Amino acid sequence: MNLPNRNTQVQLRRQRDGLPDAADFQMGDATIPDLAEGEILVRSIYLSLDPYIRKAVRGDHPGHVALKPGDVIYGRSVCRVVRSRHADYKQGDFLVAETGWQHYAAISPKKIVQRIDPALGPLSTAIGVLGMPGLTAWGSVAHLATPTVGDTYVVSAAAGPVGGTVGQLAKLAGARVIGIAGGKEKCEVVTRGYGFDVCIDYKKEGWEAALQAACPNGIDIYHDNVGTPLLSVLVKYFNLYAKVVMCGRPGDYHSGEFQGISLGPFIGKRAQMKGLVVYDYEKDMPRYLRVASTLVREGKLRFKEDHADGIENTPAHFLKLMRGENIGKCIVAVGPEKG
Repeated sequence: MNLPNRNTQVQLRRQRDGLPDAADFQMGDATIPDLAEGEILVRSIYLSLDPYIRKAVRGDHPGHVALKPGDVIYGRSVCRVVRSRHADYKQGDFLVAETGWQHYAAISPKKIVQRIDPALGPLSTAIGVLGMPGLTAWGSVAHLATPTVGDTYVVSAAAGPVGGTVGQLAKLAGARVIGIAGGKEKCEVVTRGYGFDVCIDYKKEGWEAALQAACPNGIDIYHDNVGTPLLSVLVKYFNLYAKVVMCGRPGDYHSGEFQGISLGPFIGKRAQMKGLVVYDYEKDMPRYLRVASTLVREGKLRFKEDHADGIENTPAHFLKLMRGENIGKCIVAVGPEKG
């Protein structure tokens, strides 16, 4: 197979705290890497943009080597094998792998997250509803806080790939699901697209009264995708022994500082707070895929993707995610699915 001479990359230009901006990134290129024995050369098709990358850019993402200026921004992609020196992988295989933000990557099997069966759904869903965001939602609903019929289940960042999937799974389990999102367009996606019972626009005056009206019997389960400021408000409406799944705190990612919270109200509510780290549920991915792919094909589990085209547009699309302007899973299409 003929390959181009250069490998386009998105690199870190500078490392700093605060909300990232375009000057933090730079475009670069390199030669197409040679393969060592046991490695696979893959071509990225869809790059996954995720909030945790903010911590990577700042240099304090646990379990990862801190990025230095000139390094390729790391992240996952849907990719296709173009050359292989490993017996278990052949040219044409589709994978989700840790490739970084670049067209081509030479990887070992340790960098491979999963093989993709194209029959399960569109390839892009392997980094969305049938990928890490979907598995995150599954960890919440199937493992940490399983709803029962009639529970009031509240989800923040409900228009996002995790929140939208969490709410739909809870709804399928028989819960009454209330979403919280910012703006009319997002709330319409949550109710009309995902089928939530109600969506509260937190940017709208009187949103807290609207939330209270939407939860007349209190809140039984809260899936938290945003962090402590909203959690401090919602605890007032928790029922005794309410369950809270702590999944994300993007508001803290920019500064690296955790915003404090008074624990007294949670003790008074006897609330059960559990942290969610998706890597704990990787072994459950085959079971999740069996369930979720069937639901997707039947139209019972819906998803929305926010696409940009071209690797050169990756930084701008990532900044859109950091500003909370995306609707659905943020993806950059960097190459064709075939070839």
